[in-house]
Amino acid sequence: MAAGGLRGVPWGRMVETGIALAVAAVPEGLPAVATIALAIGLRRMARRNALVRKLNAVEALGSTTVVCTDKTGTLTAGEMTVVRVVTPTGELEVSGRGDREGGDFTQGGAVVDPEDLPGLEGLLRAAALTPRARLDADGPQGDPTDAALLVLARKGGVDPETLAPPLLGEIPFSSDSRLSVSFHREAHGALAYLKGAPEAILARSGFIVGEDGPESLSSEAREELLARNRELAGKGLRVIALARGPGEETDAVPDDLTFLGLVGMIDGPAPGVADTIRRLQDAGIRTVVLTGDQSATAQAVALSLGLPAASDQVLGSRQLSALADEDLAGTVTRVNVFSRVSPEEKLRIVDALRDSGEIVAMLGDGVNDAAALKRADVGVAMGIRGSDVAKETADVVLEDDRFATVAVAVEEGRVIFDNIRKFVFYLFGCNVAEILVVTGATVAGLPLPLLPLQILWLNLVTDTFPALALAVEPAEPDVMTRPPRDPDAGILSRRFVASLTLFAVLITGATLGAYLWGLETGSVERAVTLAFMTLALAQLFHLGNARSRSRVVRPSRAFANRWALGAVALVLALQLLAVYWAPLAGLLGTVPLGMTEWGVVLGLASVPALVGQAMSSEPKGASG
Repeated sequence: MAAGGLRGVPWGRMVETGIALAVAAVPEGLPAVATIALAIGLRRMARRNALVRKLNAVEALGSTTVVCTDKTGTLTAGEMTVVRVVTPTGELEVSGRGDREGGDFTQGGAVVDPEDLPGLEGLLRAAALTPRARLDADGPQGDPTDAALLVLARKGGVDPETLAPPLLGEIPFSSDSRLSVSFHREAHGALAYLKGAPEAILARSGFIVGEDGPESLSSEAREELLARNRELAGKGLRVIALARGPGEETDAVPDDLTFLGLVGMIDGPAPGVADTIRRLQDAGIRTVVLTGDQSATAQAVALSLGLPAASDQVLGSRQLSALADEDLAGTVTRVNVFSRVSPEEKLRIVDALRDSGEIVAMLGDGVNDAAALKRADVGVAMGIRGSDVAKETADVVLEDDRFATVAVAVEEGRVIFDNIRKFVFYLFGCNVAEILVVTGATVAGLPLPLLPLQILWLNLVTDTFPALALAVEPAEPDVMTRPPRDPDAGILSRRFVASLTLFAVLITGATLGAYLWGLETGSVERAVTLAFMTLALAQLFHLGNARSRSRVVRPSRAFANRWALGAVALVLALQLLAVYWAPLAGLLGTVPLGMTEWGVVLGLASVPALVGQAMSSEPKGASG
């Protein structure tokens, strides 16, 4: 305004131009477009079973570097099947599935009658007396481990429904005791039936069922059973120990137990988990397993899924407890599997990962996971089996309980942030160009190249519709093969601003070139129309530079966003109306253009787009 006033331009015109230019300089459409981009992205996530409860999780998803997850039911199918039974007197293999009756007990390849193995009847009875599961017409219901034990009892001829001694009480499983107890009223008195970690059960056991009945559990037999446990766990089996003992006191875990045996269960990898882990690895995201299983089982499952799990990449609860916080922060950067972890230890691991600079997504489903879900950068809860507390605490809920949906959420988080950067790149480039065109002409002593209403028209038409189309731009081909974004890096990075400025200058040069040509060959009104149309089309063609990190002349990218194509068609139609529809042309101060003038407009307006396509496929609109 000052420059124009000093040159003698009427102050009224300069005030109008200054206000219009101020409106153009402020990207008032940015909040609306950003909100629309988030809404569209969240709807797209919801359609792919990732329900985002808190918007700030979207940015964190795109920056995630570590995904912490449980093993059972998340990485594995959660369908336990007993395949091995070990008693102090022998070992049996069990065939059949874990969700239905039918199957044989074999020893050395030969089918055997369970009644012929001493002590097995007591183990099957303990397996049947589990209050955390039931068998109905639809199959096993309840806890997968307990359900597999019920099916095992049925296969061995023990019917849980007809057995059913009165339940006097129970002590649920806890991470401290690593076992559970149910107390029952038997014909000869009260008995407690225990199941849990082999080390915890054997530590409380003083007897076993031998060939001739109960006998003392020797230290040699104890070590042999622990060695057998490690061997089974090393094969990827989840090993549960069963025992019975006195049940008069229902509020305390009994000692002097009679050890009944070990049960080895297999829980195969869930469909698509191994592929998802590889996909996350390609995206620079590490998967860390936090499980209550013993180290050998967790390590075997991790290796089967393609996770690095050498001995120095697996840490047990006792080793974890022995580490100081400052030592743990360095250890968590190389350990991929944590076994026998408690809810408190999960929280400690999440804190250590964050202290080491990681952006952590934590998967959980239980009440005890709530603290770790809240502390993580992104808390992810299971929608089907997850508790209400976990879902209320989480930022994202997986409605299908599939680990693969985590990768979907990460991908969509990256796409949303990419698209926000794309329309910021586009809007700022266009707005800066409008400022430079008017300022450059004013400083050069030229008449104003754009009228106030023309500036407002450009701000409404060429800025808004293409920017809205960028909000629905599909994912880049490399969205899940590039490393996570640095969360501390701002949108307006130095490289981003340099690229934005380059294209703004190119658009400005093209517009002023058309304007100067118009002044030399015609009237000021025609020159203003040439500048108006060149600036509009240059901004429109610049949409291609903003749409992709690489060249978009390829059909796979050029036609991937039908909304962008629709925006181009709409803006072109409106610009033609602005020149050839008399009422609108009179309002905007434009005049019709001839073929030669259209050639100049199209030629100069294409320059910024051609330069963008000619440049190497380095990040432009998406990453700056």
